[in-house]
Amino acid sequence: MKQRDAKFTIGEVVRHKVFPFRGVVFDVDPEYANTEEWWNAIPAEIRPDRDQPFYHLLAENDETEYVAYVSEQNLIHDESDQPLRNPNITRIFDKAPNGGLRAKAAMTH
Repeated sequence: MKQRDAKFTIGEVVRHKVFPFRGVVFDVDPEYANTEEWWNAIPAEIRPDRDQPFYHLLAENDETEYVAYVSEQNLIHDESDQPLRNPNITRIFDKAPNGGLRAKAAMTH
């Protein structure tokens, strides 16, 4: 298996190139790792290559907040500096000193 470096990191805010939503990355798969049903539900003419990183996002659009699973080729860095509304963000992330998001430290005993 060839190693691919993910372009985006956990805690990074990204937006979709085609659809009007953005979100924060909370997990990365080095290549497609969802179900065949999910894959086949993507219209063939816009179906991305499986051999690229896929990102789990705490996403939002104008109407709602949700979890999205998006290929790297369909994401760009979000430059808007607009705050995200998704209520799960504060459960997973803390604000970093630079104003970005960082995953909360795992509890240690």
